[in-house]
Amino acid sequence: MIKLCGFALSNYYNKVKFVLLEHGIPFEEVFVLPSQEDTVLEHSPLGKVPYIQTEHGDLCESQCIVDYLAARFPDKTIFSVDPWEAAKERELIMFVDVHLELTARNLYKEAFFGGTVTEATKGRVEKLLAHHLAGFKRIAEFGPYLRGERFSVADTAGYVSLPLVGMATQTIYGRDFLLDVGIDWKSYVKAINDRPAARRVTEDRKAYIAASRPA
Repeated sequence: MIKLCGFALSNYYNKVKFVLLEHGIPFEEVFVLPSQEDTVLEHSPLGKVPYIQTEHGDLCESQCIVDYLAARFPDKTIFSVDPWEAAKERELIMFVDVHLELTARNLYKEAFFGGTVTEATKGRVEKLLAHHLAGFKRIAEFGPYLRGERFSVADTAGYVSLPLVGMATQTIYGRDFLLDVGIDWKSYVKAINDRPAARRVTEDRKAYIAASRPA
């Protein structure tokens, strides 16, 4: 059985977990925090989560894991069977993961964890996100899903990461950059919440947060 290693607060962990749950792939969750300890580095070269353990060995990076699952379980049709649609799903995932979430991640220290971010960083991120969101709007349909009326694997990335972009920018700049460009991410998330796999991911994340709060 596949072991999914990480923790429920990680959006990339939850992206992989969403895929596993959505497609009924058996897996076991193993609690692991990011670390530079040898016990983690021997499985994940940069000490990041998520990573999976399989009978063939370890694999890290969420999109590599999703691609592996799609190849290992072709009957699950994780990506569209149409090559063009599958490519467009990957394109959307790239935009969400790299151009939006990883850019906004530079703000998280101050937005979510009580730290501070330099004004130079805030200015750089503001310009990058404005540019990246303009491009994202050109390819994302939100009808109600990223590819239109059909839920796809791209939505497993959108569901776990777009709220972070919206909340982080609201906290740092006093305005939600997604709403500014007409992306109603709350309605988008609400539509996906109808799926049992999505609800499970969210419930587990909330339970983790509640259990982590000081007594």
